[in-house]
Amino acid sequence: GAPTISIFLKPPGVIPPGGSTTICCICQHDNGNFVLYKNGQQLRTLELRGSRAEFSISNATQEDTGAYSCHYLDGGTVLARSETLEVMVQEFRLPKPVLSVLPGHEVAAGAYVIFRCTIAHSNAGCFLYLEGQINALDLLSKEQNYFNLSDVHKGNRGRYSCQCFTKGASFEWSAVSKTLDLVVR
Repeated sequence: GAPTISIFLKPPGVIPPGGSTTICCICQHDNGNFVLYKNGQQLRTLELRGSRAEFSISNATQEDTGAYSCHYLDGGTVLARSETLEVMVQEFRLPKPVLSVLPGHEVAAGAYVIFRCTIAHSNAGCFLYLEGQINALDLLSKEQNYFNLSDVHKGNRGRYSCQCFTKGASFEWSAVSKTLDLVVR
């Protein structure tokens, strides 16, 4: 069948002006190449290293905001397209949240894990990110600022972080929390 492509931001989250991030495209094939599109326009061809290609954004500006996707080509034929990745550049105005995990960042398979994102703000919502996923795992609210993983498995391991926002006349964002690596034994 056609190869599947995943696309994600590393590190994930909304980026501040002047900040940096990397768009990663991964395909199970290692020949051929990726073409990166932004808002439907071809941006550039990316070199494949192993099964992945990366495009770095540094010193980000509003110009970098947009909808990005990767097309996988072999011999000029498009074999697959990734989902669309939204990249946002915003000033950070909220305090930085703190991500914690119970019972701890090393757990046995089958354990019950709770991630909590804490921010010194009365009505912020927060997103929980897992590096390598295109979208946030969950939206945490003030009423429920935690995310439960029951029956943890190896697929849940990885690098987690959270980022908060308030929604008034416009969105205001916090920086991304420090990352937390979940190890599943």
